[in-house]
Amino acid sequence: MSATVARPTRSGAALAWHQVRYEQLSFWRNPQSAFFTFVLPVLVIVVFGVMFHGGERSDYFHGVTPLRYYVATIAVVSVLGACYSQLAIVLATRRQNGMLKRVRATPLPTWTYFVGLLAHCVVVSVVDVLLILGVGRLFGVPVPDPGQWPAIAVTLVLGATAFCALGVGVASLVRNAEAAPAVVQFVLFPLVFVSGTYLPIHSDAVNAIAGALPVRPFNEALLGAFAQQTGFAWRELAVLLLWGGVGALVAVRRFRWDPGPGGG
Repeated sequence: MSATVARPTRSGAALAWHQVRYEQLSFWRNPQSAFFTFVLPVLVIVVFGVMFHGGERSDYFHGVTPLRYYVATIAVVSVLGACYSQLAIVLATRRQNGMLKRVRATPLPTWTYFVGLLAHCVVVSVVDVLLILGVGRLFGVPVPDPGQWPAIAVTLVLGATAFCALGVGVASLVRNAEAAPAVVQFVLFPLVFVSGTYLPIHSDAVNAIAGALPVRPFNEALLGAFAQQTGFAWRELAVLLLWGGVGALVAVRRFRWDPGPGGG
C-alpha cells in the first residue's frame, strides 16, 4: 500500500508575495498602462518645470514656489492614477472576462489576492512619486528635510491605501468594463480640479466642500509635509482614513467576482 505524501502548503506571506510579483509582471507587460502611469505625470512636471523654474514664493501658492506646489499635487495625481483609476478599471475588466471568477475558484485566499493588488499599487505609486521628486530636483526643487520624511511616507501610504479601497469600491459598482473608464473619470475629474491640484483654490466655500472629500486632504497633507515642512497633517489624514473605510465598506458589501447580474 503506497503512502500518500502530503505536499507542503505555501504560507500566506509567500502567496501574497507571489501575487505581488504576478501583478508587477502583468503591469510591465502592458506598455500603454506603464506609459500613462509613469511618463504622463513626469511630462506634466517637466512642462511645469519649464514654465515655473526660478519662480518665487507667493501667497497664491500658499507660501511656496509654484514648482514646489506642483511637485506635491502632481505626486498626488500619480497616486490616484495608480491606485484608484487603474485598480477600478483592472478589476472591472477582470470580472467581465471571467478572470476574477477563476481566481475565486482557486485555493488562493481572498485577502491574499487583494493584499497583492494593494502592495502592487503602493509600489507603483512610490516609484512614480520618486520619479516626480527627481524631475523636480532637476528644476531646483529642494529635497525635504529628513524630519519630514516620516510624514511624507505615512501620507503616501495612507493615501495610496485609501484610494485603493475607493478603487475597489467603485469597481464593485461598475456594471461592465466598458463603463469603467467613464465612471472613474466622472468621479475623479471634478474632484481633482476643485481640490486645487492644477490651480490653487482660494474660495473658502469651495475649500470647505473639497476638504470633506478625499483628494484635497491628500493634497494638503502631502503639500504640508513636502513643501511647507509642517509634518503630519492629522486632520487631513483622518479624512483620508475615513474615506478609505467608506471604500472598503462598499467593496465588502457590493464586490462581485462573477460577471453575471447575480454573481457574488
